[in-house]
Amino acid sequence: MNSIKRYAGLLWMIMGPVAIFYLIRTAAEEITKKPVIDTKIQWIVFVVIFIPIAIGIMVFGWYALKGEYDHLPESSAELED
Repeated sequence: MNSIKRYAGLLWMIMGPVAIFYLIRTAAEEITKKPVIDTKIQWIVFVVIFIPIAIGIMVFGWYALKGEYDHLPESSAELED
């Protein structure tokens, strides 16, 4: 199971930059199609909100790849110890 978590971590780390690339590319295409202020504001908001989420996905993947999630507590009793 731990190896699956590490492979998934690698997948998360790859998906972050790819998602940012496609988001920015789509935003540029949509703004080019209809260059009015409403479209620009909409896509700028999408990009500004999504980039920190994508960075968080990459950080999550980094920790999974490093093995930080290899042992997770089974119950709340283990959290108290």
